[in-house]
Amino acid sequence: MKNSDSKIQEIQFLEQNLQNLLMQKQAFQMELSETQAALKELENSGEEVFKIVGQLMIKSDKGKMQKELAEKEKIINLRTTTIEKQENSLSEKLTSLRDEIMKSMKK
Repeated sequence: MKNSDSKIQEIQFLEQNLQNLLMQKQAFQMELSETQAALKELENSGEEVFKIVGQLMIKSDKGKMQKELAEKEKIINLRTTTIEKQENSLSEKLTSLRDEIMKSMKK
């Protein structure tokens, strides 16, 4: 019985970690969407572009902005991929632990 209790606690811990990962993933997906929209707008804009820094809008180089946004998009994609791998790993552990508990309860 004590073993089952520790497994249930582990499941709760893993579920909490999974929930945190999903929130992080959602935040990165929103940031990726915003970055892609900014890149698209940048492509359609003229040569004069501005960047918001704090409460200021500063004139910036279009090429430099495109490079920065493309790099940001790449980094966000890498982070999202890493989170998805962690998510899959946690899901597999959760499924395995749930199966173990169900088997022990049937005995």
